Amino acid sequence: MRLQHATWPEVEAYLQRATGIIVPIGSTEQHGPNGLVGTDAICPEAIAWALGERHDVLVGPTQAIGMAQHHLAFPGSLTLRPSTLIAVLRDTIVSLARHGFTHVFFLNGHGGNIATVNAAFAEVLAERSLQGQSGELELALFNWFTGRRGRELAESLYGDAEGGHATPSEVSLSWFARPEAVKQVPMSPRVAPKGSAQCDADEFRRRFPDGRMGSDPSLASIEHGARFLEAGVEDAWEAYRAFIGQP
Repeated sequence: MRLQHATWPEVEAYLQRATGIIVPIGSTEQHGPNGLVGTDAICPEAIAWALGERHDVLVGPTQAIGMAQHHLAFPGSLTLRPSTLIAVLRDTIVSLARHGFTHVFFLNGHGGNIATVNAAFAEVLAERSLQGQSGELELALFNWFTGRRGRELAESLYGDAEGGHATPSEVSLSWFARPEAVKQVPMSPRVAPKGSAQCDADEFRRRFPDGRMGSDPSLASIEHGARFLEAGVEDAWEAYRAFIGQP
């Protein structure tokens, strides 16, 4: 069940039987020569939509722009300032809490969001504590790319060529979700250089000229993407069940 495809009476009825919601969050940034700019939003969205369909969980709208300042030297990349993303997430969470949602589970596709999302959680909880607000509100962040099944699958398929950015696993999953957008592009070198992304945008492009970090996304395929979807769904569902206290 997708929030944007539901009517308000349907959401009200959902809240009578469940108070948890999954919110996909990602980024709009370059993903190398063959990766889609929307990869980091497409991947968690695909997993969340599958969870919603299979387990009758409400899925909120995808927060598709995240913290990606180090990618801004590549055309098409967008970013929010940390303070802006914190404000957006705060207002999202407070809106959901007002309606009676008690468990808000952010399903993340971008490593650069992690610190800012956790800071947003701290802001929301601090505000509630300082204002003496009562009532249950639990917040969680789960990164689909760190799930056990997904990591094991990536290791078995790609080994060290998985890399750290524009990875074959995320490219595969995005291609499975958007097969009309598959791009076949030669990679040179085949496996990109490794290094740190803790830098400004211009330095990032000097370090990683085609946008990849230690990866070979030419190994990606739609078939692999189907397998990553299943792994991601199992990992995320396990984490969500634990979050809401469901055995």
